Amino acid sequence: MTADESADERVPTPAHVITDPDALNDIRMRLRRAQGQVGGVLAMLDDGRSCQDIVTQLAAANKAIDRAAFTLIATGLKECLTDGQEDADAVATQLQKLFMQMA
Repeated sequence: MTADESADERVPTPAHVITDPDALNDIRMRLRRAQGQVGGVLAMLDDGRSCQDIVTQLAAANKAIDRAAFTLIATGLKECLTDGQEDADAVATQLQKLFMQMA
């Protein structure tokens, strides 16, 4: 572990809970869609479906999860900016880490 890594672990990150009900519903809908798609993949494996069909379904599930995550991050950013009560540097650091997790 480098000195930079250990320093990053000690930096407290602000905790933000999404409060926008429309965004929460959108995120839930996307995650439920992904949940159904993953269940479909399991059934496809059990049924001996083609690799192409399975990969297509996995890609759709992945896209739904990615969109849910980006909606969560974007909503959090919007709420933090409009709230104005968060430390801007800490929020920027947290958002950078979240985006890097998605990369």
